[in-house]
Amino acid sequence: MNLRMFNLLKTYKANSRSAAINTSLAMQLVVVASTASLMNCAWATENYPKVIQGAIDNGVKVARTFPAASGLTGWVLSEGGRYSLVFTTADKKSLLLGTLIGENGENLSALYAEKYIPKPDFAALFPDLEKSAYVTEGPTKDPKSVIYVFVDANCPFCHFTWQALQPYEKAGLQVRWIPVATLSPTSMPKAIEIMAAPDKTAAFRKMENNHGKTWSPSPQANETAKPAIAASIRKNGELMAKFGIEGTPGVVWKDKQGKVNVKGGMPRLSEIPSITGLPEQKINDPALERFR
Repeated sequence: MNLRMFNLLKTYKANSRSAAINTSLAMQLVVVASTASLMNCAWATENYPKVIQGAIDNGVKVARTFPAASGLTGWVLSEGGRYSLVFTTADKKSLLLGTLIGENGENLSALYAEKYIPKPDFAALFPDLEKSAYVTEGPTKDPKSVIYVFVDANCPFCHFTWQALQPYEKAGLQVRWIPVATLSPTSMPKAIEIMAAPDKTAAFRKMENNHGKTWSPSPQANETAKPAIAASIRKNGELMAKFGIEGTPGVVWKDKQGKVNVKGGMPRLSEIPSITGLPEQKINDPALERFR
């Protein structure tokens, strides 16, 4: 899909703290839309609306349609394994993006997303997470628990997450930081510099301790000099998208029952004990007060 079409069909966002479902950058799954299910769809026997057909012509697939409120038709669209939820008007001439709110204030888009967007299989993705390119902090032998965090070197909330997890690392938590390059042109060279360092953990900690300060990249910290490392960082970004995490930080962990959980964004300090499976640790950093 070209940039103009991507912007036209930009994905609907929902904040996990408001209990809405993240529908915009879902996992890269095979679109389940069999011929039989399409035959049950009203659009199977007629042309798609022009506003939808334009997207299809640019590589977007229709996963399914459904009747929505106020005579609208809902569309679950897929491009590159990522899902978008949009609506067309009854006359088929207009496309609606964003959050659909009912007359009683209910978030209809979130309800539709929960019902119609294909659910990811986090358990099937977890082995890819374990094989990703990451930096390890915390105990390397017999950690009490392990979590994974997708991190961009330029992300301030990643830095806050790093600060918040330091006491838990001392209490036995192992954190596997997975670098991605999503925020700015310097994100990739910073990530390369970390992953190319002889001591990745020391390089990562140096970066975090100097967060927000002026940074000059090493002459070798670029994609031309380190193509394999750059490829692994891009692959990390693709994996982050498969987990449905739109931006950094993104936390993935297994609970005591073995269920894989995903948290997008900076966790509240009160959430960290359940994420880590460790007792609450004392955090006095004033920079973290707003996350309590």
